[in-house]
Amino acid sequence: MKHNISITKVTESQVKSLDFNNIPLGTTFTDHMFICDYDNGEWVNPRIVPMGPIPTHPAAMALHYGQAIFEGMKATVDEEGNPMLFRADKNAARLNTSADRMGMPHFPEDLFVEGLKQLVDLERQWIPPTDGSALYLRPFMYADEPFIGMRAATHYKFIIMASPAGPFFSKRIKLWAEKQYIRAVNGGTGEAKAAGNYAAAIRPTELAKAKGFDQVLWLDAVEHKYIQEVGTMNIFFKIDGKFITPQRDGSILDGITRMSVITILRDKGYEVTERAITLDEIQEAAENNTLEEAFGTGTAVGIAYIQDIGVGETIIHVSDESPVGLDVNETLNAIKTGKIEDKFNWVTKVESVLV
Repeated sequence: MKHNISITKVTESQVKSLDFNNIPLGTTFTDHMFICDYDNGEWVNPRIVPMGPIPTHPAAMALHYGQAIFEGMKATVDEEGNPMLFRADKNAARLNTSADRMGMPHFPEDLFVEGLKQLVDLERQWIPPTDGSALYLRPFMYADEPFIGMRAATHYKFIIMASPAGPFFSKRIKLWAEKQYIRAVNGGTGEAKAAGNYAAAIRPTELAKAKGFDQVLWLDAVEHKYIQEVGTMNIFFKIDGKFITPQRDGSILDGITRMSVITILRDKGYEVTERAITLDEIQEAAENNTLEEAFGTGTAVGIAYIQDIGVGETIIHVSDESPVGLDVNETLNAIKTGKIEDKFNWVTKVESVLV
């Protein structure tokens, strides 16, 4: 269905002051944002307005009870300068999966996509043109009803904001296998993109960095031996010519880059198995020289190549090169920028409809 989205434009864009060759990570935002309100059981008043602070009551329920979820995605440009969205329908569906788990209302998936398209169309000048850069898009929903009490809220806001971003990781990364803190447990909120999941990861990540590592390798909550994720990414290992990645079990995020990488790997002729993976298995593969490479996958990072894994006093050396990971990353970026055929029908070109 067609949605009537009102648009209020800024009088002068701030894009002129942006140095596309030096974009501060996560601190630069575009001129506009998309907002929609949930009230009396329905989503109303979809609008694009100038970016700015939002009045929030101190009793807003998200601040006290954590009803807050988000998505992450990117807009790129093709060689003709047309904005491109990558698998936006999957982000829309995953937002609602998160909403289910957090007791929040579904957001109409067609309005999600339409809001993205119109915002990206309006902000197309903000999309960095260089390889590996993109316009990062952050759709999110939170409970803004002012109420102190333990129940689902009755009023929510859904917002999409945008931030230009350069390449996330420029070097190979080192992981710390965390055996004290956990990210998620089956039956918890690990499969949802809930804000609280990330809050709980901050302290162990800072401790890992203090030890000289870049990210945490998350293990299962019960035995601390099964690999789940790495930082905010899914993870793949190449052992003896074949790829393995942890199977989804309710505690692992259903990554859109993850599912795309599985498809690309299989299309390139690699065997990919989704199953439980132990840390001991990876250590054994490294010792017998069958561990060939590993990488993390996610919207923000694309592909992050893994060099080492710290396990207590031991360092598992993964590899100094990731030829398949590099090839997959180049394929993903080429699809997103229209440089090669999109035979999977993942990319949507944003047509200019605004005046």
